Amino acid sequence: MGCGAMDRVAPPLIRGRGFDLEYGENSVGSITPRMGPYPTRIRINRASMRLSGLNKMGGGGNMSTPATKTGEKKSHLQRVPSAKPPFTLGDVKKAIPPHCFQRSLIRSFYYLIKDLIIISITYYIAATYFPSLPYPLTYLAWPAYWVIQGCVGTGIWVIGHECGHHGFSDYQWVDDTVGLILHSAQLTPFFSWKISHRRHHANTGSLENDEVYIPRFKSKLRWYYQYLDNPVGRVGVLAFTLLFAWPLYLVFNISGKKYERFTCHYDPNSPLYSERERLQILISDAGVLAATYVLYRIALAKGFTWLVCIYGVPLLIVNGFIVLITLLHHTHASLPHYDSTEWDYLRGALATVDRDYGVLNKVFHNVTDTHVLHHIFSYISHYHAMEATNAIKPLLGEYYQVDDTPILKALWRDTKECIYVEKDEGSQGRGVYWYKYKLDD
Repeated sequence: MGCGAMDRVAPPLIRGRGFDLEYGENSVGSITPRMGPYPTRIRINRASMRLSGLNKMGGGGNMSTPATKTGEKKSHLQRVPSAKPPFTLGDVKKAIPPHCFQRSLIRSFYYLIKDLIIISITYYIAATYFPSLPYPLTYLAWPAYWVIQGCVGTGIWVIGHECGHHGFSDYQWVDDTVGLILHSAQLTPFFSWKISHRRHHANTGSLENDEVYIPRFKSKLRWYYQYLDNPVGRVGVLAFTLLFAWPLYLVFNISGKKYERFTCHYDPNSPLYSERERLQILISDAGVLAATYVLYRIALAKGFTWLVCIYGVPLLIVNGFIVLITLLHHTHASLPHYDSTEWDYLRGALATVDRDYGVLNKVFHNVTDTHVLHHIFSYISHYHAMEATNAIKPLLGEYYQVDDTPILKALWRDTKECIYVEKDEGSQGRGVYWYKYKLDD
């Protein structure tokens, strides 16, 4: 299916373990992909080159649409350049203030503890006062609780995601321990997804080797898509996607890269993982099983309905935001995809778009409006991400894409207009593909 459909939508991206100018993301010194026709290590060319230059949920965003060379405001749908950029990865790093690469354990824990306090206070209020509320008020109180818990819970998930990218502290064991606890509590297998997500970061924008968000060619669209390409069908697909895409991706690899056999993030023998990674998958499974057992005991003590209200509904909201945020980061008519004849790390990393969620940008720790930077240097902590983004914008120029279209409007537009990819006519064999939407050509 096209954009927003279940055969494409998958989770977000968990940061690898730092990026090295020599060898890419270095979980243990370098990225070492195990599938596909790409080299064992990603070598970055550092030769010297010339430089060149929710409807909108509040006004808290920090986004601004870049101007073109003529000074006119750039259209959201104006294509970004697909040629090799006139700057290198090293040039981008030099544009960022050095302190942005420094991680603070105290500062990271400050943001985590602040989120946990909000979660705890709202839980206490719900557990203590909601049962005694008259019925009309419960219909207002519970939705308010769900929204707060779901939004702040998404922020906590993002911090766990940052741990997976070694962006929480300078200590790998701290990042792994905190990330394992936070993600297990939200039924996400920490190490399992970190590994597959790292591979996504190493191959973003590659039609052959990316792990998620791999658009279909027109000839590969499912037969039933023509019946869903209408407002009613689109609403149904979006609702199903936002509710169930994340757990289905983890369990069945729906929307992920296709492998020759069954692929599951909970399976230590999955083709997603190498032999030396099996133990980490078992640890992830143990974390999720421990969290599941705690939830089971809560259900026995408080009742299943109580568990659904206190934990289940907020978790669905978190899952929905995970899919929404990452879907909109990688689905945009202005962004190219590349085959193996054109793809390289930097161009792939630039084939993403920053979005504006208003006040939720801060609640989500700016994962929403600093995503381009995140794909270039995924280990930069979220509290430095906005400063670093602003520092690289002048250098990236037209290669930087931002879209501040209200989120619900953007979701509807992009899932309608980004159905499949194909080359432009007259592209003379270049391996650059763009989103299209006309099915009757």
